[in-house]
Amino acid sequence: MMEMDAATFETLVIDELDALPDDMVEGLDNVVFVVEDRPEDGSLDLLGLYDGWALTERERYGVGELPDRIIVYREPHLAVCEDEDELRDEVHTTLVHEIAHFYGIDDDRLHELGWA
Repeated sequence: MMEMDAATFETLVIDELDALPDDMVEGLDNVVFVVEDRPEDGSLDLLGLYDGWALTERERYGVGELPDRIIVYREPHLAVCEDEDELRDEVHTTLVHEIAHFYGIDDDRLHELGWA
């Protein structure tokens, strides 16, 4: 398992977020990015999570809603990566995958596109 402290990992996530195409992130509305050590169940199986309403379901979305969250989990990423280059690639893939959920793209379609 790779080792990287939380602050360094968060900086890496920010760098990868900044490297995403503008048209992918400019459409995000009321979404925050969060880095956490592990999912609530403590497992190392989940790399990221979109917690909120997809854009395609926002007709149910009300004024004053708390922001949706895209969560990137540090320890699961470190468990599956051998070096920083692989970690950057995996974080990039996780960000694209979770942002796609915001736009209403499901896991089956992401798998077809190679982002799952």
